[in-house]
Amino acid sequence: MSQQTARIVREVHDEPHIRGRRITVRYIHVQVEDRGLRPETVADRHDLDIADVYHALAYYHDHPEEMTAVERQREDAVESAREKTTIAPPEE
Repeated sequence: MSQQTARIVREVHDEPHIRGRRITVRYIHVQVEDRGLRPETVADRHDLDIADVYHALAYYHDHPEEMTAVERQREDAVESAREKTTIAPPEE
């Protein structure tokens, strides 16, 4: 088993995350590549080893089909929650 695989698991979540943490690969990707934070900043903010951040990014790019499916699942869950949530104005 490669070191990268050992650091990234699916034990707690429905999606890949850093072993022993609840921080998902998708979250790391968003922080670094979408928000433009430096990997060192993400590691410091979440008390992670910098290698964990880089392994998460590598995992994201090495498994594009899986990550697309994860993102689709999340979007579906958000949409489902929106459909089930009804916020009505307070009755007078």
